[in-house]
Amino acid sequence: MLGIFSSSIVSPPEELVAAGCRTPSPKTKASELVNRFLRSNGSAVSVQIGDNAQLAFTHDKESALQPRSFAVKDEIFCLFEGLLDNLGSLRQQYGLAKSTNEVVLAIEAYKALRDRAPYPPSHVVGHLEGNFAFIVFDKSTSSLFVATDQFGKVPLYWGITADGYVAFADDAELLKGSCGKSLASFPQGCFLSTAVGELRSFEHPKNKITAVPAPEEEIWGATFKVEGPAVIAATK
Repeated sequence: MLGIFSSSIVSPPEELVAAGCRTPSPKTKASELVNRFLRSNGSAVSVQIGDNAQLAFTHDKESALQPRSFAVKDEIFCLFEGLLDNLGSLRQQYGLAKSTNEVVLAIEAYKALRDRAPYPPSHVVGHLEGNFAFIVFDKSTSSLFVATDQFGKVPLYWGITADGYVAFADDAELLKGSCGKSLASFPQGCFLSTAVGELRSFEHPKNKITAVPAPEEEIWGATFKVEGPAVIAATK
């Protein structure tokens, strides 16, 4: 799956901008990234959302344990990859039909977050159990919500294209060709909400997330880590 958003929707992470400047490498524009995705996946579908967002996905080579799905409801667009272990109880929690699948559940969970403020985003994602990564874009508010499960079992990567778009994908190689060193693994157990304005851990929402510059030989520009409580070494 692939999601691309202009800087008017989400600000490019400063750490990845710096990584790209520190070690210049070939990049392409966002439009070429989408075209390359479509060329390499015969059954791929692409959806342009206004002038500043685009989503694309394919069922090619998907795992039975990590299916990909797409849905749109009330101008809320969602790409979802993975399966939720507690989908049944979540349907009851949100008052949804038994036929509701993961991608629609993600949209409804986002709507609850948006419409029942103040409702902590960490609670929304923290209630999801299973393997997942998803991208939600709310056209009506130009808001973006991205999250991955706490174990990172569904990989997600993000980077910056040559023309400054922030791209998210489940394929690191796809992004590497367009983002160069301005590329990183999206941290597991975390969410990015443009409404909140920053990247956060849903397990430890008060803990700061820092980006550690990667060595020159690695493909990543930086590694994002959730800071934990200080560990005091035991002494005898």
